[in-house]
Amino acid sequence: MDVPADDDPFEEQRARTANPMRRLFAEYGRDRSGLFGIGVVASLLARMLDLLPPLLLGVAVDAIFLDEGPFALPLVPQAWLPTDPEAQFWLIVGIVLFSFLGGAGLHWVRNWGWNRFAQYVQHAIRTDTYDAMQRLNMTFFADKQTGEMMSVLSNDVNRLERFLNDGLNAAFRLGVMVVGIAALLLWMNPQLAVVALLPVPLIAVFTYRFVDTIQPKYAEVRSTVGQVNSRLENNLGGIQVIKTSNTEGYEADRVEEVSGDYFDANWDAIETRIKFFPGLRVLAGIGFALTFTIGGLWVFRGEGPWIFTGTLRPGEFVSFILYTQRFIWPMAQFGQIINMYQRAYASAARIFGLMDETAGIDESPDAEELVVADGRVEYDDVTFGYEDEPILDGVSFTAEGGDTLALVGPTGAGKSTALKLLLRMYDVDGGAIRVDGTDVRDVTLASLRDAIGYVSQETFLFYGTVRENITYGTFDASDEDVRAAAEAAEAHEFVSNLPDGYDTMVGERGVKLSGGQRQRLAIARAMLKDPDILILDEATSDVDTETEMLIQRSLDRLTADRTTFVIAHRLSTVKDADTIVVLDDGEVAERGTHEDLLAADGLYASLWGVQAGEIDDLPEEFVERATRRGARTDVDGGELPSSSTAGSGDADD
Repeated sequence: MDVPADDDPFEEQRARTANPMRRLFAEYGRDRSGLFGIGVVASLLARMLDLLPPLLLGVAVDAIFLDEGPFALPLVPQAWLPTDPEAQFWLIVGIVLFSFLGGAGLHWVRNWGWNRFAQYVQHAIRTDTYDAMQRLNMTFFADKQTGEMMSVLSNDVNRLERFLNDGLNAAFRLGVMVVGIAALLLWMNPQLAVVALLPVPLIAVFTYRFVDTIQPKYAEVRSTVGQVNSRLENNLGGIQVIKTSNTEGYEADRVEEVSGDYFDANWDAIETRIKFFPGLRVLAGIGFALTFTIGGLWVFRGEGPWIFTGTLRPGEFVSFILYTQRFIWPMAQFGQIINMYQRAYASAARIFGLMDETAGIDESPDAEELVVADGRVEYDDVTFGYEDEPILDGVSFTAEGGDTLALVGPTGAGKSTALKLLLRMYDVDGGAIRVDGTDVRDVTLASLRDAIGYVSQETFLFYGTVRENITYGTFDASDEDVRAAAEAAEAHEFVSNLPDGYDTMVGERGVKLSGGQRQRLAIARAMLKDPDILILDEATSDVDTETEMLIQRSLDRLTADRTTFVIAHRLSTVKDADTIVVLDDGEVAERGTHEDLLAADGLYASLWGVQAGEIDDLPEEFVERATRRGARTDVDGGELPSSSTAGSGDADD
């Protein structure tokens, strides 16, 4: 489903985030304060050295070249200074050379400290954001697209790093320059310094107006970046459907549309920015021209013009002009820093808003580790719905330890949802689910999910080798264990025929393997885990008959001596289950063995008749209900979390 162009998917999270930049430094800067301090101290010392050459140039002009004043250096006793003009000249040269060499070394230290600090913060905030994101419940992922979340993890985190590395570094550097130069100007000639400082209040007001205008524009830019990423990720993931549907032109138009939204939002921000910076330069230029005019007249006439009094030597004027230029242009550059800050602020608000998102699945502080003894699973009057859409209503059934219980029923009956509640992908709205008498909400999530193996219809393989995918979740398994699991899953033979055997790369999402091969690797993964409870969600629905036979053989081994839940539309795969529970419209319609349910001649018998090809013998009521269910699924199905967004399989089953 497309995200409207004017809708920020993280607007709610962003709006409730207070002081994101202050929080950034409080939570992530404090642990690396040493690196921050190195950058600050080195920057301070480097800027102090940078301020020496203009001052020394003025002293040299007045005392050495024009002989219009004493040879004196700030903070240096007069007795330490030479009296010979040539010696004074070489002292000035030595100090200037030292200031450049020392400044170069300090600039390297400064950049090392700032860059190291920024990289550590970037790494920490990205990993923490990802960890917080992956712990959210599936409802959150149902409302967000992958590209939007990737935009936060990549673009927004990188923007913070750029601000910490470049913007913050520049802000401190320019701050030192402005304060240091202002102090020197006031020390050299307070009257002319007032003229040089006149643009500062105007620049401050101008900058404040810019910040107030640009902030919402950058928030819109961040939103449209997420929409572009989502569209591109969605299309690249569905490239096969696009090609087979011959819809390249249609999708190109959709990409052009979201890219156009980004263009408009970004250009709106750019227009504001490019008007702001020239305005700052005009203000700075006026201040510089005014200072040059008054100072020049002062030197030219030998006395202060208009209301100005005292004298101004040529060397002092040269130093003053050089400092004024260094002072005014940094003031203009603060606009660039404010620009970077606003971008970083918008990104930080999205990041912390996401990190503060409630997980939805709360773990009790008193939660204990789940220890499965018999493996008895009980659903007791379970009720659940997605937002305002009821899915399960008063569902009760029990799977005895070691038994196989099958859930069947029409599409949308709630089969997959019922078993996701066992895994606590969601929590029940009413009732309880118990394992060996213990409510699943009273045990730790890690121990609950560690005790349950899950094999879904849509097998997901990670980019990596066959071995890495089989051992996923059981990372310490030996090669012998991996091979044994593959053999039990009827996978070893085809894996051995792959170019690099177990070290063969499977490609992104396992695209280099067939559906049946991917399914058998998923079963091998579950066998290696050796769970106490097993969930098989349509594990053979998308394979041919021959492959189904191989997979079914491996499933028979996997389900032996453990409690197993099987979801199936193909009823032939579950007819030997110990108990079959038929769900219809979120309620238990029937339960019993295959033979019992056929004899009852109810919904199960009608479903069996459909698969046996006995369509003409079906009750008219069954056909009418199927028609109504199909219409309801078409309308309502899209409101439920889908596998493409949330990785949740057939959520409306």
